Amino acid sequence: MVVPYKEKETGKREQIAEMFDNISPKYDFLNRLLSGGIDVWWRRKAISMLRPENPKLILDIATGTGDLAIEAAKQLKPEKVIGVDISEGMLARGREKMKKIGMENVIELRSGDSEKLLFDNNTFDAVIVSFGVRNFENLEKGLTDMCRVTKNGGTCLIIEFSKPKTPVIKQLYWFYNSTIVPLIGKLISKDKAAYSYLPESVKAFPEGNDFLRVFEKAGFTQVKAVPLTFGICTVYIGRKKP
Repeated sequence: MVVPYKEKETGKREQIAEMFDNISPKYDFLNRLLSGGIDVWWRRKAISMLRPENPKLILDIATGTGDLAIEAAKQLKPEKVIGVDISEGMLARGREKMKKIGMENVIELRSGDSEKLLFDNNTFDAVIVSFGVRNFENLEKGLTDMCRVTKNGGTCLIIEFSKPKTPVIKQLYWFYNSTIVPLIGKLISKDKAAYSYLPESVKAFPEGNDFLRVFEKAGFTQVKAVPLTFGICTVYIGRKKP
């Protein structure tokens, strides 16, 4: 199992919470810097795929500072978006952001474990998550719980990093991810492990058809993968049986 702090004996969940607490003050800035802002487009493109569903109640898993929740609120105009995360540091930043943009009445951020969701069965029209499922301690367990809280006929949308297949893009991507990202991340966030964990977690994550098999096993049907930007990022969509 890939964890940020290999010298510690704590579990992955605890380490992920600690890591995001540590980097939360610089998280949004580093996201924009390290991705060149393309992460904004990825979220916008992914959320646009939910427009035909017109979901009214949305759950944003591993919401962080709420970027995906904000995009969902802007595009889909739901009645409510609830975001959950295990990092209090990230949630605090997110709540500040919601107040600043006047979305605190539409978007509610709560502390919560993505693998043990404190919601009833069949609650949400859509469950969404960006760059969070690879941080689950148990991927299938987390996806199964996401399916549980999704309404029958509802949709799950997941954005996650993947591995480019084109040789030149692949080489450039891994050089950037394994060399440049950890260096800049360490300098700015002051957490040397956090941005080394990123490329390691991407390498270890089951992508494409491998992920779709786990997605289906968790209870979703009509699953599909939509690669973006040379396959650096992939949007996965599945539906809970009506």
